[in-house]
This record gives sequence, C-alpha cells and structure tokens, in this order.
Amino acid sequence: MAIMLAKTYAAFKAAGAPEEDAIGAAEELADYENRLISIDSRLSTIEARLTTLESGVAQFRAEVNARFSDVNARFSDVGARFTMLTWAVGINAAATIAILGVLLRGHGP
Repeated sequence: MAIMLAKTYAAFKAAGAPEEDAIGAAEELADYENRLISIDSRLSTIEARLTTLESGVAQFRAEVNARFSDVNARFSDVGARFTMLTWAVGINAAATIAILGVLLRGHGP
C-alpha cells in the first residue's frame, strides 16, 4: 500500500472527490513530497562534500604558499651569496691585475 497525505485526502473528500480519486491524488502528492525530501537530502550531502573539498583546497593552497615562501627565501639567500661572490671575484681580479702591473713594470726596458 502506498503512503498518502491524510490532510490532503481529507481535503479532497471534503471537496467532493470520489474515494479512489482522493486516495490517488493524496498518494501522488506524497510521492512527490518523498522525492523532494530525497533531493533535499542529496543536496545536503553535496553541500557537505563541497565544504570538505573547499577546506581541502584551502589547506592545499596554504601548503603551496608556505613552500613558495620557503623557495623564495632560499633564492633570496642564493642571490645574496651570488652578489657577494661577484664582488669577491671582482676584487680578486683587480688585485691580480694590479700585482701583474707592478711585476711587469719592473721588467720593462
């Protein structure tokens, strides 16, 4: 036996609908109500999954941002070391040229 809405059945009977029509209409409306409840339940499940997914994406973004900031810090350190190395090579080259100049001047004609 199908489920029907009692108040809807009573309203159809009060309106003068035949017994079979009142029962059929009340059962049909109950079926639609059950389908809407099922849809609402599935939508709630989807919303919960989306919330979980959003949380996971936010956590992933935070981890990626943390890693990028670590990489940026490391590259900043490499850049500073490269600048220091460039200065050291430049000073060494200048000192070597100066020493060669002094040594070569002493051997000239």
